[in-house]
Amino acid sequence: MKKNLIVFSAMALFAMGGAFAQETSKKSVKKTVTTTTKAEAKKVVTPAIEGAGMVFENETIDYGTVEHNADGKREFVFVNNGNKPLVISQCTGSCGCTVPSWPKEPIAPGAKAVIGVKYATDRVGQFTKTVTVTSNASETPKVLTIKGNVLPDPAPKETPTKS
Repeated sequence: MKKNLIVFSAMALFAMGGAFAQETSKKSVKKTVTTTTKAEAKKVVTPAIEGAGMVFENETIDYGTVEHNADGKREFVFVNNGNKPLVISQCTGSCGCTVPSWPKEPIAPGAKAVIGVKYATDRVGQFTKTVTVTSNASETPKVLTIKGNVLPDPAPKETPTKS
């Protein structure tokens, strides 16, 4: 009887110790989750959604200040985060100075792709334009933005005239 009582007591202590050990590990896991920074959160892969999806690295491209007639080509990089192929049916610029290009073939789940945009940098001054993306994604249409400032040509240097 004494032997059974000792074994039972040992088992009870062991079980309680296991419960406390689990509680401690749960607390440390919670601590890890709560100390995640915003930068680390951005690195987390978005879980797959039902259907097709689009997650862009950036939905706004800032050209900054560019020279007159500079290269106006830029790219919006995105991933299909859905579980079905993504089909982009149309991309439309907000005016004739913003010309988008897009993949015509379906984008597989998990695959990266690019929507190109070319802004006509022969137009001087600040600009903010949009590209509207129509697709079979759950969030459609998607509006992307480009912005920047195109500098005028430098003024020609005056040469002294001979009298």
